[in-house]
Amino acid sequence: MNPNSTYEYLQQFLTEERLAKIEHYSQESSDFVLPVMEDIYQFRNAAAIVRSVEACGFHKVVAMEKENFFEPNLKVTKGADNWVEVEKMPRKIESLQNIKDRGYKIVAVSAENNAKMLPDYKVEEPIALVFGTEWEGTTDELLDFADETLAIPMFGFTKSFNVSVAAAICMYELKQKLLRSNIDYKLSEEKLLQLRIRWSVNSIKSGKEILEKYERENQF
Repeated sequence: MNPNSTYEYLQQFLTEERLAKIEHYSQESSDFVLPVMEDIYQFRNAAAIVRSVEACGFHKVVAMEKENFFEPNLKVTKGADNWVEVEKMPRKIESLQNIKDRGYKIVAVSAENNAKMLPDYKVEEPIALVFGTEWEGTTDELLDFADETLAIPMFGFTKSFNVSVAAAICMYELKQKLLRSNIDYKLSEEKLLQLRIRWSVNSIKSGKEILEKYERENQF
């Protein structure tokens, strides 16, 4: 199946305005920073995280699940869930190893283990930014596995932000660092095309069924 042909086919079902938006916003998309959530249980937090990630031009989240399901509240996401891919994995070190094998440095958001401060942090390679649970924070097992830790400076009695706030701060600040760098942080042509196909499908009524029918009829 030729992805270019698939994308061209789907365009006939899109308005000119929606197609223009897909083309425009996908250009800035990146998976250079990959947010990884460790068993988030509050659906409002899940939704706020998805919304912040999308607003910063990152369109993928990994949700490691054990006791809880990562199910964003659609009223809170404001439609951001249409654009952000959520990959679900078990809450196990093997999942982090899988991510590491994809070329990501594992960076736990925690003040432990001589953490580097966010304002001083230099993004030099793809990072998987791992956030702990609402109550437990980052687990010891994860901290031991992580390549390094990253902390947000605090200036009051409170020693940590809510996980969704922490995610928003980190994703925004890291995006600014990438914008100021010479790093080629944007999606490859192959990933960019797949993103546009997914966004097109999510923009079309019965888009999934239309895509499946097209693929059945053009599988050879």
